[in-house]
Amino acid sequence: MAEEATLSDLDKKIIEAFIIFDHASSNTVDVREVGTIIRSLGCCPSEAEIQEILVAVEDEETSGSVKLDRFLPTVSHIIEERRLQPASPEKLLKAFLTLDCDGKGYLTREFLSKIMMEEGEPFTQEELDEMMAVAVDADTGHIPYEYYINQLMVD
Repeated sequence: MAEEATLSDLDKKIIEAFIIFDHASSNTVDVREVGTIIRSLGCCPSEAEIQEILVAVEDEETSGSVKLDRFLPTVSHIIEERRLQPASPEKLLKAFLTLDCDGKGYLTREFLSKIMMEEGEPFTQEELDEMMAVAVDADTGHIPYEYYINQLMVD
């Protein structure tokens, strides 16, 4: 297809992510999948930012759905502008150091759980459980944030 040859690598990546959630192969996804698709592309939007994107991409004729032809240019533009990018390792380290008042190099599961559920844009219990499954060191029961930040700096 000639049209496929003109697609950028970014557009191809966005289409691939979209297609995963296009269960009916109709170039349409449910609006509830948009956040997951965008996050799978390496973006870190807040729920408010997801809502802004939905306003731009939701199908006017079929409420609750998003068509690829509206999704692709919007999300491509957002990514090209480098909006919704994750925080840098340096910024993350600064945030963790602010939380780690005693300078231990780790946070407790209980402390981080409380913050993640009560401050800023709260995590859902499911999101918190998924994060903790990866973040908590099985031997100590703590979150050794310096280890994770160092891994980010290496990548």
